[in-house]
Amino acid sequence: MKNITYSKISGIRNLTESTYVLRLEKNGFEFKAGQYLVLNVPGENKAREYSIYSPEDAPYIDLLIKEVDKGEISKELKYLKIGTKVEITGPFGFFLLRDNEQKKNSHFTFVATGTGIAPFHSIILSNPDLDYEIIHGVRHGYEAYDSCDYPEDLYKLCTSREHGEYFFGRVTHYFKEKGIKKDSIYYICGNSGMVNDVTELLEKKGIIAENIRTEVFF
Repeated sequence: MKNITYSKISGIRNLTESTYVLRLEKNGFEFKAGQYLVLNVPGENKAREYSIYSPEDAPYIDLLIKEVDKGEISKELKYLKIGTKVEITGPFGFFLLRDNEQKKNSHFTFVATGTGIAPFHSIILSNPDLDYEIIHGVRHGYEAYDSCDYPEDLYKLCTSREHGEYFFGRVTHYFKEKGIKKDSIYYICGNSGMVNDVTELLEKKGIIAENIRTEVFF
């Protein structure tokens, strides 16, 4: 188990009514893009895992958090005062880019639903020369969290409950209509149903297991 690091909340930025970015002081906490940490409020037994949203070299740690109906800590964190002390443990996880693939200038396809975009936000901002595209599935267009951080032609938003300027349908529908790049390496993060469905679709299209990496959020 990693040692506990004590940090303080330095900012809260609301993205929607139920989704926000929690900013913490870094205090020497080092991580690799794609990893997560465990966050707890001292004195409470409500520790939760959150993928790190900020780039590796940022002087702070950002976490992308969505309030969950029965999630005590996701609702509590939003209303804590600036300067409140929290405990962070980690980093954990192996949902990382591989050095040899970056050196080969590989193409990456990142597939996410909802806040499952968090590790990709960190990976992309930490590697500005990366060759990639990102497919993001949400219910409504306003859930395109910080989409301005990606070039417009590389960020593909799929909305399942709102017709508009975006692709209407789930990410699986997007791939069935737009096609699958056979020479890409796929990273998939989000709810288990989507992760399983996209993995199955990719395998049926001939993408080898070695080029499919997954992280299940819930």
